[in-house]
Amino acid sequence: MRHFRGFFHKKFGYVVFLPYFCIRNIIPNFMPVKILSVDDEMDLELLLTQYFRRQIRKGEYEFKFAHNGLEALTILLKEKDFDIILSDINMPEMDGLTLLTKINEMQNPALKCIMVSAYGDMGNIRQAMNNGAFDFATKPIDLDDLSVTIEKAIEQIRYIKTMQKEHTQLESIKGDLAVAREIQQAILPRIFPPFPENAHQLDIAASMNAAKDVGGDFYDFFRIDDDHIGFVIADVSGKGVPAAIFMAVSRTLIRATGIRGVLPSECMTYSNSLLAKESVNSMFVTVFYGIYNIQTGEVIYTNAGHNPPYLMKANGTIEQLPLSKDIVAGAIDEYQYKDVKLQMEHGDTLLLYTDGVTEATNTVFEEYGEGRLKALLEKQTKADCLQIIDNIKADVKVFAGDAEQSDDITLLALKRK
Repeated sequence: MRHFRGFFHKKFGYVVFLPYFCIRNIIPNFMPVKILSVDDEMDLELLLTQYFRRQIRKGEYEFKFAHNGLEALTILLKEKDFDIILSDINMPEMDGLTLLTKINEMQNPALKCIMVSAYGDMGNIRQAMNNGAFDFATKPIDLDDLSVTIEKAIEQIRYIKTMQKEHTQLESIKGDLAVAREIQQAILPRIFPPFPENAHQLDIAASMNAAKDVGGDFYDFFRIDDDHIGFVIADVSGKGVPAAIFMAVSRTLIRATGIRGVLPSECMTYSNSLLAKESVNSMFVTVFYGIYNIQTGEVIYTNAGHNPPYLMKANGTIEQLPLSKDIVAGAIDEYQYKDVKLQMEHGDTLLLYTDGVTEATNTVFEEYGEGRLKALLEKQTKADCLQIIDNIKADVKVFAGDAEQSDDITLLALKRK
């Protein structure tokens, strides 16, 4: 039974016996440490295999032997999974220092070299250490001391391999997030004007800048019929990947419901019901959803706990819409939302934004605030929608200075021409 190993299974509660080589294949920690011994003295091979016989028999260590640097280099080029090189310095054909240089060229930080030489050869030993050797041993070799040195090397190797694995995982995550960011940006309308056939009647533009790789804010607009355009801006609670997923679900649900032409209140009541049932970790989303009548300039909207937009009137005055009494979406099932009407005159612009704008902070943690936003808008009443958005983003950026962006910044502007 010495070639079998048992372990307690957490689920079934009994000991399972498997052949030892099977366990080594499924549990990475049981992979043997591969050591390449490079020495022209033939008796060292017998000495090492005898001293480390228990580790070899248990599969903890695996030794291979070469008799000069050139032979060792040939083996290393064929087998790239060695962990430790135990190399003599003075050898024929290729000495240990030259071999160490070649190993350094492989740029494998997890491969550790332990150099061996006579006690009086401290000059070469010092050079080897300066050239990146992990440690050294002197002849005649004290095998007990060598064993401790190998264990120290193994600790370093395991640490480096763990870091390499985590780095690889992080790079993979970064790659996935970059793709997710592209997908997220692709689902948002990015072609302006979005309704060129109505460009003489309607100007509309929007922008979303995520604080992280992916964001929880979104905007959207879509044609309902010849005379009506649906438009929406929203801000999901939280940040990062969970918020981005909830954002995609919310955006799809609101668009699929709104495009049928139902009133904003009906759209949000239905969307809220589904979001509340599927919400994880109490996530919610603030939403402003409106339907704009191209011919009359009338807007029917529902505000589900979102920042009240600003109405930039053609005469230069700025009005903020009333604060919403409706709750955020996704929090309480079976809530009934209400509709509100707004009349836009020719030249009026409606600006929608998320709190990433007004809550942007500078290096002394001062917020941009509603006051700065309103003051800027008073100078933008004659600008087109894209210019208004660009000017707000630029002003927030100047205000924040070197402070890190802490929240998604999303804007949507709609102008009746």
